[in-house]
Amino acid sequence: MSSSVQPGDLGFFSTLARMGSLSAAARELGVTTPAVSKHLALMESRLGVALVNRTTRRMSLTPEGELYLQHARRILSDIDGLEELLGTSKALPTGLLRVNATLGFGRSHVAPIISRFVRKFPDVEVQLQLSVNPPPLTEDSSDVCIRFGEPPDARVIARHIAPNRRLLCAAPNYLARHGTPKVPNDLTKHNCIGIRQGEEAYGVWRLSSGRGRAATTQSIKTRGNLTTNDGEIAVNWALDGHGILMRAEWDIQRHLQSGRLVQVLPQYYTPDADIYAVYPQRHQMATRVRAFVDFVAAQMKQGRVAA
Repeated sequence: MSSSVQPGDLGFFSTLARMGSLSAAARELGVTTPAVSKHLALMESRLGVALVNRTTRRMSLTPEGELYLQHARRILSDIDGLEELLGTSKALPTGLLRVNATLGFGRSHVAPIISRFVRKFPDVEVQLQLSVNPPPLTEDSSDVCIRFGEPPDARVIARHIAPNRRLLCAAPNYLARHGTPKVPNDLTKHNCIGIRQGEEAYGVWRLSSGRGRAATTQSIKTRGNLTTNDGEIAVNWALDGHGILMRAEWDIQRHLQSGRLVQVLPQYYTPDADIYAVYPQRHQMATRVRAFVDFVAAQMKQGRVAA
């Protein structure tokens, strides 16, 4: 009698759960949707339980499916870890690596680094997914997430990749027309370009002076007639002279160097936005993950980031 749980089912079901639909899983696996449906039906028949709730529009896991997925991922991770341990001394990075990054930073900085990474390690298949916000840490949607700020979750590994500051800036022609702010409260009199991203309070800019115990922070409620959830668009609006922008140094550094943007209130500190590589603890032994994170850190340290 064949076992109700077969090794090939584990990877299949993990992919199905990650993709969220039969058709998406079929595309990922390179088979037809009916083939995916048949495989799932055979699994459920052998197990004697339903693993998936199917509707015309969406798919969700049953409680038994959630339990199966949890153990399947643990077993697959253990297998990967064993393979890594057995071949640590000679193994080069291979296999699929799923990377997540934010839209603007991923497009301009992470994608060029990935191009150089796969040139050095051609046996790694990289899938880059860009999103406005980092995916929930509980989701199995990525192997490595390049994000701003350390995640408040001890269940993942967060490696500091590079320092990064948020800076206030504006185009010289805007400051020539409207004046240059001298103190944080002056920002209330200016057109401030808003960015709706992450979980931070929208429209509130926090500026600090002093360090340590002597530090004081002011929260400024800004206003403006332009708002977006895309950082690249916001930077372009600032370049066009529409207002003052708070943006990560990595995104505006070249414009500050060229003089197209000018830093505003440089004597005040804004919240840090250091760059981290975040990945689940189960991936810490994976050669492809370690190699990629090391490569990203080295590239950013060398300043080899797309201008």
